Amino acid sequence: MALRQFGAAAAVAATLAFAATPAHAVIELQWWHAMTGGNNDVVNKLAEDFNASQTEYKVVPSFKGGYADTMNAGIAAFRAGNAPHIMQVFEVGTATMMSATGAIKPVYQLMKDAGEPFDPKAYLPTITGYYSTSKGDMLSFPFNSSSMVMWINKDELKKAGIAEIPKTWPEVFDAAKKLKAAGHATCGFSNAWATWAHIEQFSSWHNVAIGTKANGLDGFDTELKFNSPLHVKHLQNLIDLQKDKTYDYAGRANAGEARFGSGECAIFLTSSGYYGTAKGTAKFDFTSAPMPYYPDVTGAPQNSIIGGASLWVMGGKKPEEYKGVAKFFTFLSDTSRQAKLHQESGYLPITKAAYEKTKADGFYEKNPILQTPLKELTNKEPTENSRGLRFGNMVQMRELWAEEIEAALAGQKTAQQALDAAVSRGNAMLRAFEKTAK
Repeated sequence: MALRQFGAAAAVAATLAFAATPAHAVIELQWWHAMTGGNNDVVNKLAEDFNASQTEYKVVPSFKGGYADTMNAGIAAFRAGNAPHIMQVFEVGTATMMSATGAIKPVYQLMKDAGEPFDPKAYLPTITGYYSTSKGDMLSFPFNSSSMVMWINKDELKKAGIAEIPKTWPEVFDAAKKLKAAGHATCGFSNAWATWAHIEQFSSWHNVAIGTKANGLDGFDTELKFNSPLHVKHLQNLIDLQKDKTYDYAGRANAGEARFGSGECAIFLTSSGYYGTAKGTAKFDFTSAPMPYYPDVTGAPQNSIIGGASLWVMGGKKPEEYKGVAKFFTFLSDTSRQAKLHQESGYLPITKAAYEKTKADGFYEKNPILQTPLKELTNKEPTENSRGLRFGNMVQMRELWAEEIEAALAGQKTAQQALDAAVSRGNAMLRAFEKTAK
């Protein structure tokens, strides 16, 4: 009897001990990102939903500052041996990440190794082409893709007597003068992301080259070309309008977007991904419109190029961790989830099915704002000048391009001098990158 009691007690103790100890430890997956405001909430919700959907993995999102800050932090962490599993990198960091052999785990290889269903043709080609090799192998996972649009404060345009949303640059300049006369003394119009607006998107939209070799997509031995007469003319217009704040520069990144949300700037060019923030902060009737163009440029407008960022998987992780990352990417690709993400954040749907579902649901008829970037991207068949860009050291190059634009706006250089210097300094940086990428 005593033996039986001991055996029963031992069994109970063993059961309790087993219940107190998990069968296996949850594998944590670190996700470093650069999302702020409403989009930060979206990232956190995605992680929460994935974590609740299964018990093996836990995605832990961490905000690491702006896009450049996040990329620099990730590269430094890799060198120190403690990189995250997933790192959000903006589109201009693509060439740098591609050339970092060993630092990344290509997404197509990740999905294959993990045995996760993965068809690159299920994703929108205008997006995936940016993040794929010439053979079509996806290197990173598209996440928050966007394009640049023109945000419009409809209430203020109406007050200023502007009956129609401007379509061309001359119309924007005229509207900005009317807005300034109607009380917008500090800003007729402005933009975020200065080089993206006035060099990268401007060039693609007008079908003029940023650089040779299809803007670097066809090889790292590319040379910059954005000191053309059209580029000089545009920068000179901005210089002239900056003098009395009909145009007012709002910085290199996107902090200036708050000037639209506050009502200060009634015309503002920035990412279509600003939608979530605009929806939550703007206390006026707003919409988005395609970027303006110069009507005397043959064939303009052409098509826009994507912005935003993709998710890169860092090298040196364990197979079971990579399996969790692959499952997370499958989770993100779900049609209903992608459609919802697109409709709430303003970022583009990354899969064809999510785009078709959004159309079939009649969403664009009620929310035409979110179709603006899609119309821009598909306005015409892309050319060598408008497929995108892939320049090495692009993060650093953007800074020096912005330096030259700022010098011109401050009256320290002519438009031609500034763009010549931006091209010359940029080409030196490209040659340095080309040596390391070989």
